[in-house]
Amino acid sequence: MNLRVGVTKDDRFLDHKTGHAHPEHPRRLAEIYRMIDREFKDHVMIVPPEPATLEQVEMVHTPGHVLRILKTAEQRISSMTPDTQVSAGTYMAAWLAAGACIHGIDMLMDKTLDAFFALVRPPGHHALADRAGGFCIFNNIAIAARYAMKRYGLERILVIDWDIHHGNGINDLFYDECRVYYYSTHDTALYPYSGFAGDTGSGPGRGCTMNIPLLREMTDDDMVYLYSRTLLPLLSGYRPQLIMVAAGFDAHEDDLLGKNHFTADIYGRITRMILDFFRHSETVLPPLFFALEGGYEPRSLTASVRSVFTALTGSGISANPPERAAENIMGLIREMMTIHQPYGFI
Repeated sequence: MNLRVGVTKDDRFLDHKTGHAHPEHPRRLAEIYRMIDREFKDHVMIVPPEPATLEQVEMVHTPGHVLRILKTAEQRISSMTPDTQVSAGTYMAAWLAAGACIHGIDMLMDKTLDAFFALVRPPGHHALADRAGGFCIFNNIAIAARYAMKRYGLERILVIDWDIHHGNGINDLFYDECRVYYYSTHDTALYPYSGFAGDTGSGPGRGCTMNIPLLREMTDDDMVYLYSRTLLPLLSGYRPQLIMVAAGFDAHEDDLLGKNHFTADIYGRITRMILDFFRHSETVLPPLFFALEGGYEPRSLTASVRSVFTALTGSGISANPPERAAENIMGLIREMMTIHQPYGFI
């Protein structure tokens, strides 16, 4: 499967300054950019970003929140919340990050690309309609999803969030509708301490949120097995027209904030599993969209992003899902099946 892969990279994302000791630091992205230039420049299309419009950002965020972000341009460094520092360059980086995601949707929907990765910062999946938080300013994926629904009439968008921190912003913004199905694997003992198995959506969106609390002792093979038994059935049952990945890499064993035991390989294996599912299915591969979220140790972050690009560019990585898992993993899967099978998507 030869995919046309696009990526957004731009040094203006490095102008979002958070302070030397802050984990969401520009060097995260700078190291990824160097890796892309060294190893993938002949295999991907570089897509320059353009800022989102006010109308596009306000599809998700309140005018008051937008105004607060614009005012950050007046200060050298300040804080939106105790954990979310901003600088004079933050507002432009945030508008470019949202705009890059929207441009990626356009290039996927007009079939210029098969897969697109927005290598942007600040991240977005914790941002709520009216406030920043968790290092996030605008909810980049939510804005792009709203745009895809409005511009292209999409009715079934699957968001896969493999960041170790629950994407409470995406979860809450789409909790009462089924046009976006939110699938998240995360550690509920970490910020923002949300995303429990029983949180499945409300009203018309009931059954269109799958929150899977991970076990700290899980290995790469355990994670692949979990995805093979929960995500793959969802791909069949929900039949997404667009797959969006909130690509956080802080579940890596060397990450500064995550407390889990996965290696960089897990992200490429999950990506390959999705590609293999459609390769062996009668269903055509939908557009694949990735946006960078967490991951705070630059070397392990870069290795993890490399793993995804290796899978997307067909460089040989294999999913290799195991045939069985430990009883505690099987118990977690049984719990998810009991909760979600009545909704009819798995």
